[in-house]
Amino acid sequence: MRLIADEDLTAALARMLAATTRPGQTILLDGPVGAGKTHFARAFIRARQGDAAEDVPSPTFTLVQTYADPMGSEIWHTDLYRLTDPSELAELGLDEALADAICLIEWPDRLERLPHGALTLSIAAHADPDLRSVTLIAPDATRVAARAVFVAGAGWADARVVPLAGDASARRYFRLTGAGGSAVLMDDPGGSCGPFLAMTEWLRGHGFGAPAILAQDQAAGLLLVEDLGDDLVARVLERDPAMAPVIYDRITDLLVDLHRHPVPGFVAPLDGPTLAEQVGLFAEWYPQAAGAKGGEVIAPSIARLHADLAADVPPVLSLRDFHAENLIWRGDAPLGLIDYQDAVACHPAYDLVSALQDARRDVDPRVEAACIARYLAATGLDNDRFRAAYALLGTQRNLRIMGIFTRLCIRDGKPRYLDFMPRVWGYVRRNLAHPALAPLADAVAALPAPDIAVMERIRARCAR
Repeated sequence: MRLIADEDLTAALARMLAATTRPGQTILLDGPVGAGKTHFARAFIRARQGDAAEDVPSPTFTLVQTYADPMGSEIWHTDLYRLTDPSELAELGLDEALADAICLIEWPDRLERLPHGALTLSIAAHADPDLRSVTLIAPDATRVAARAVFVAGAGWADARVVPLAGDASARRYFRLTGAGGSAVLMDDPGGSCGPFLAMTEWLRGHGFGAPAILAQDQAAGLLLVEDLGDDLVARVLERDPAMAPVIYDRITDLLVDLHRHPVPGFVAPLDGPTLAEQVGLFAEWYPQAAGAKGGEVIAPSIARLHADLAADVPPVLSLRDFHAENLIWRGDAPLGLIDYQDAVACHPAYDLVSALQDARRDVDPRVEAACIARYLAATGLDNDRFRAAYALLGTQRNLRIMGIFTRLCIRDGKPRYLDFMPRVWGYVRRNLAHPALAPLADAVAALPAPDIAVMERIRARCAR
């Protein structure tokens, strides 16, 4: 990856790399005297240190300067220009540091051999003396550079960049903190920026707590959005479980309000055939991984049951991934909303199931029952038919999640989701206890539960 950069963009690139570099990684800084290698290293180190940032002098005479960051990482900044013999490196301890520290090495051509897997940043002169030609060689160089160019162009070149927890998708999120406050950078190479923007405009236009869009480059898959804060509902509930009834009442009321509005025309339907197609992920991945056969009748059974139990209710807007990890508690302000680019039109029970049967945490059955009753009282929907549809959609959604978690482990090398399987299977079993789902219950009962042996069997096939 090559780009033409001024000092600000070079520093922005350093801060972007600082957000994702891990201990044991090395960045080789190549270029002539005065090219800007130390400028890059200084921005990198100070970004890692954040509020504890130190002065970062050039190590030309000391050869090595070491730093610590708040995450406990050690950072080595070395300048080998004055190295007289490669044997001096042993005295410096650089060989040992390469294994455990983040190493920034200026004049790497003085090394006897280059570290395996090192990233390389080359800085060369440009016809304009205020610019440099920068070449980055790294596995994700194109995305790193694109993010740096985007934030610099949006006026956030001086911002510190910190990664935020992502989800099971290819999207990545970063918090930018600078003189102008904070914002969230969304990097989505998968192409869902358009749907996210459309849904954001609709939600904000109807008074819901979606973030403002601060800058966008749809073609590059990059958005800069308002930072709604760190108080994910999941974290609030972890800190104060007694808040659950109040929080879930607010979540239920949000859905009641959302479902009063006509469905926007740009969202796709999530109808019976589509639900059946989606649950095919379960039959495709879980039974075989668990050492069993079967599951083929589940999808057609769900399609038939949806036609009988749910198709008569007009669809409403569903944000789809609607759960405690994607909702932000803001006190009396409307709940903050994130990760809604996959919104659809479907039965009104879908998002209620998503919130109350959370794969990542237990929701008190009494809270679940109270929220269902609250929703029914506010909407006037038929009690028996809604509860049957709720059980069906809960079964479909949780079986699909079982398939996704299995695939994430076997295909994508992400085994951590397996730990949620027993909880998700418990939701499936509970939903299938509804009498209207008896035909589906028989098909699922023939398959093994995700006990310890089954999960270890799946984990053993995890992609490495």
